[in-house]
Amino acid sequence: MNRLKKGDEVIIITGRDKAKKGSISAVLSGDKVIVDGINLVKKHVKANPMTGEQGGIVSKEMPIAASNVALYNPETQKADKVGVRVEDGVKVRFFKSTGKAVDA
Repeated sequence: MNRLKKGDEVIIITGRDKAKKGSISAVLSGDKVIVDGINLVKKHVKANPMTGEQGGIVSKEMPIAASNVALYNPETQKADKVGVRVEDGVKVRFFKSTGKAVDA
């Protein structure tokens, strides 16, 4: 079971976007995640008249390493480690600091 899932509220713990919060929009293979509004880059896009795409410079969210983000605990309002335990035959993620289950 992964410690991060799509829709989780995370906080960036290192890099140029340190201390920013966002929601995970995609989890990619190779331990990378895409977070809404984080790690934005400017991309030069070539126009494609066949599909009606306009060219120019667009902002795009790029993947960030999963080790550079941590799950945000709203109770403590800090980054928190995540553990996995089995409750009634089902794996459940929980915050290590409080022991409470992560609401998915």
